[in-house]
Amino acid sequence: MSHAGAQKGSPLTLVLMIASASIGGTLQYGYNLAIMNAPTTFIQSFINETFLERWDVQLEEYQVTLVWTIIVSIFSLGGFAGALIAGPMTIRFGRKKCLLLNNIFLMTAALLALTSRTARSFEMIMISRVLVGINAGISMNVQPMYFGESAPKHLRGAISLSSAVFTAFGVVLGQVVGLREILGSEPCWQYLLASNAIPGLIQLLTLPWFPESPRYLLIDRGDKEACINALRRLRGCEVQSSELDEILQEQAETKGMRASHPWELFTDRSVRWQLISVMIISSAMQLCGNDSIYFYASYVFKEAGISDDKIQYATIGTGTCEFTACIMCNLLVEHKGRRFMLAGGFTLMTFWAVVFTIALSFEHHTTWMSYLTMTCVYTYILSFGMGPAGVTGILPTEIFNQAARPAAYMIAGSMMWLNLFVVGMIFPFLVSGLREYCFVPFAAICLLSALYVGLFLPETKGKSLSVIMREFHRLNFKGQENHFEAQTKPQYQLGEVCLSTAL
Repeated sequence: MSHAGAQKGSPLTLVLMIASASIGGTLQYGYNLAIMNAPTTFIQSFINETFLERWDVQLEEYQVTLVWTIIVSIFSLGGFAGALIAGPMTIRFGRKKCLLLNNIFLMTAALLALTSRTARSFEMIMISRVLVGINAGISMNVQPMYFGESAPKHLRGAISLSSAVFTAFGVVLGQVVGLREILGSEPCWQYLLASNAIPGLIQLLTLPWFPESPRYLLIDRGDKEACINALRRLRGCEVQSSELDEILQEQAETKGMRASHPWELFTDRSVRWQLISVMIISSAMQLCGNDSIYFYASYVFKEAGISDDKIQYATIGTGTCEFTACIMCNLLVEHKGRRFMLAGGFTLMTFWAVVFTIALSFEHHTTWMSYLTMTCVYTYILSFGMGPAGVTGILPTEIFNQAARPAAYMIAGSMMWLNLFVVGMIFPFLVSGLREYCFVPFAAICLLSALYVGLFLPETKGKSLSVIMREFHRLNFKGQENHFEAQTKPQYQLGEVCLSTAL
């Protein structure tokens, strides 16, 4: 029996969809973190010159540093705003269209950055960074949701982790493009800041050709026909009845439920431990101090004793480490599981933070200690990429149902961006105040995070949402086992599924 309007697909479709969404998505987060390192001194000089031209005022060094810190850190506040609007956008427009509309912020930001030098306005750079932050905030929430809802269950972790792989690739790309030999020189810094428009343009040209999230199509829009066609295109074969059964079951369980608001999750006991887990792990992802190395990479390496002429190349090594680690995590996550990768990553970060502190304490007494400190920075980032960098983004997709998922991503994204802003603002003061002990607070946070993951976070690898929800129920209603009723069975016939997917 033929299926009207059926569209054939290829296994390559899912791979190309991931690449298209990521190039204009989470790649932008890593790229826009990295490109701010190279033009630091040039933009600081531009700020000073602008004040001198406008008001005939020569700024003090600390004043220039303050303006520069605001320009760098305001990216995080933009990301926070993006995380807040990502939920409503993805409910109204869908996952794919939300990513496409997100490029409006990016293109406006690139135009402002490109013309800021001609206009003699550092304020345009600030506005540009806010808009780029909004773009990144939306991407960091919507893209993992899009991937998690489009992936087959046995590849859900690996595919969702590709968001982290592209983030790390964006960091490396930004560091390479920011080299003095490319766009990191004084005459070219405005082109460097505007170069993020190119990945966005690639996404605008390619992503419209790929399908929307099958779960969004069926559960949110109630369009079973479109869901089956999307699954067929993404899998490159006939739809497995078991996969469609799972989506239909989730549809039945959320039938009549509207999308949750973020504040409603805080009063809903049935998602208490899911919410606590997401908030703790999203916060720890930033409070572990990894992204501080990208904000102030040159400063960290200078403190570690690396000569000025080698710092830009040493900085590329940090991004390469995270990129390599994220690829390794992508390959291992479906074998070792989420909890193992998260707890292992935080534990290794704790160890290397301690070694880094010891090395910094003795670097003035032993000549080779400066190389050990640099090694510790690399291994710290490597440990971050092996677990927290990738697994954190998967969790809201796997432990919340369709109705609560956008709100959960809003909360997770808000925690991530707020903590990134806090760390970005206080890290220079930690370095100047604690000096060689600047990584001790990060070590404590990593240790506590590893303990939480090991003690409280259930494993989600290869499990359906219903099974995961049952495991969290035992935590949410401890001692009230009779509270949890049997899962509502979806109202459909399997024979209908088989007929509808037959050609």
